[in-house]
Amino acid sequence: VQLQASGGGLVQAGGSLRLSCAASGRTFTTYVMGWFRQAPGKEQKFVAAISGVGDTYYADSVKGRFTIPRDNAKNTVYLQMNEMKPEDTAVYYCTARSRPPGGGSWYSFRYTYDYWGQGTQVTVSS
Repeated sequence: VQLQASGGGLVQAGGSLRLSCAASGRTFTTYVMGWFRQAPGKEQKFVAAISGVGDTYYADSVKGRFTIPRDNAKNTVYLQMNEMKPEDTAVYYCTARSRPPGGGSWYSFRYTYDYWGQGTQVTVSS
């Protein structure tokens, strides 16, 4: 599986941005898709994930502002970011998990994902 992320850029605080992640492979519909981000000098952190049946999971820091829709016909997952804040500035990474959802907070751990795309830079100016 190959993942191609796009849509990063510069946005003012309070604005919106939508990231896209196009996936190759015929079993996309069964994959859990997710987004992580890494701010300068910090570790990579979970942002959002969506299961093959549409269950969604969000980090507390983005809940209510970000959504993670997927379009199975286009093999694409999105990250819609609204009410953006300077602390959202980071490199955003798309990821995919071929196994079904697990138990606990499985979706928030990097090691539970199998495939990673290249990052896309998002910068929010104050």
